[in-house]
Amino acid sequence: MIYGIDIKLPNMLTATVKACPVQGGKLKSFDAAKVEKMPGVKKVVSVDGNAVVVIADTYWNARTALAALPVEWDVGKSGGVQQEDITAMLKGGLDAGEAFIGNKAGDAKTAIDGAAKKVEATYAYPWQSHATMEPMNATALYTADKCEVWCGTQNGEAALAAAAEAAELPVAKCDVYKQMVGGGFGRRGRADYVRQAVLVAKQMPGTPVKLIWSREEDMTHDNYHPTTMCKMTGGLDAQGNLVGLHVRISGQSILASLAPQSLQNGMDPATFQGFQPSGPEAAYGYNVPNLLIDHAMRNPHVTAGFWRGVNTNQNAFYMECFMDELAEAAGQDPLEFRLKMLKPKYAAVLKAATDKAGYGKPLPEGHFHGISQVMGYGSYVAGVAEVSVSADGVLKIHKITAATDPGYGLNPWLIERQVAGSFVYGLSAALYGEITVKDGAVEQTNFDSFNVMRIDEMPEVETVLVPSGGFWGGVGEPTIAVASPAVLNGIFKATGKRVRTLPLMNADLKRGA
Repeated sequence: MIYGIDIKLPNMLTATVKACPVQGGKLKSFDAAKVEKMPGVKKVVSVDGNAVVVIADTYWNARTALAALPVEWDVGKSGGVQQEDITAMLKGGLDAGEAFIGNKAGDAKTAIDGAAKKVEATYAYPWQSHATMEPMNATALYTADKCEVWCGTQNGEAALAAAAEAAELPVAKCDVYKQMVGGGFGRRGRADYVRQAVLVAKQMPGTPVKLIWSREEDMTHDNYHPTTMCKMTGGLDAQGNLVGLHVRISGQSILASLAPQSLQNGMDPATFQGFQPSGPEAAYGYNVPNLLIDHAMRNPHVTAGFWRGVNTNQNAFYMECFMDELAEAAGQDPLEFRLKMLKPKYAAVLKAATDKAGYGKPLPEGHFHGISQVMGYGSYVAGVAEVSVSADGVLKIHKITAATDPGYGLNPWLIERQVAGSFVYGLSAALYGEITVKDGAVEQTNFDSFNVMRIDEMPEVETVLVPSGGFWGGVGEPTIAVASPAVLNGIFKATGKRVRTLPLMNADLKRGA
């Protein structure tokens, strides 16, 4: 199987790049003379005013020379930004007077103010890297009247457009040959690496050049899962019914980062995935008489992007963990509390998952169930996580039972594998996924500082397929979102502790701590 990074062409050279460590910064200067005579080095060039590239006969020679290259950066104002500044920015949006309204019914604030009991909690979700196994790369061959590119991409049209723009040639004179993708997850929907490869190849007309980002470059110059916080406020009547709910999201907009022309009067509708009032893709499943879901947009300098599951991931985390908090405040079982409010298809898929998992029945000593549900990518999904937490705070996820209603299920074998794979991604994010900044630059550079779940941590996954017919939904991507809230709700039952900020590696689950 040939991936983009495996491409070999006659007389091909290899290049690697180092961009300004602070996004938005510029390349100030570099001293090419210090490395031009190193083994295999052919050329040292600048790209787009913010990066420097070494072209050599092999990747190792290019990387070795790049590491030795004296470079000065102009990091700009963002060079002084620290992680605590980002946190303060997001906190500021939680009570801001202005926000975009994504879903509204009745008068939530009045209902909450008049409720018998008010429940409030604030949650936080970090930046997360795509961490694709194959880092960004593309091979380009440029001449005055032709440009060819070989790359893995999730958006061939965008890659072609980027190649044509960088080559300054008509699209008709450019070709992109799509290769196998060694991990995309949304990252390869953007074509910044293709643009770079063509700009580099233009420095060596007639010679194919493969541009490979190092793992460090890939992780520190990603477009990350957006960071947000969410203030949840609910009002319960004397009978424990949810009479009012206000969901205030504060944080980044993906469209503001990547496609500001797609904003709708300044609002990013994609922020409300899983919270939409209606529609076939990511509609809200609870019948709440007084509801307000809004977004105070706060955009730090670090680029946000589409990350597998996108905004459904954090929105399900916020909503489904808070539903457990509301159920506790109402003195009701989390499942029964939800079923009173859920619309039929949402309720059906949650009931299918809990029935299959044996929710409410005796479990092995020290084991507990947590539940969650969401509608995303056209499908209704639910998860039941069976977890345990040892006395010294070690979490074990034993099993996840996941129910999926995609409308029609043509290949149960494939659906099972997509669902299981989704939990590898979703649980990795819940356990370890966190990107932070220091002096404006991303701190995590490789898998030693941005961990992913290992095979011995992977729980058993049982998939329940409950196709109701009449529509075509997705599989694999929707169930990512139910991973973290199901596990977190199980952790509360095991420890009595609410974890409201991900990833879990930062939480102290020790009993009595």
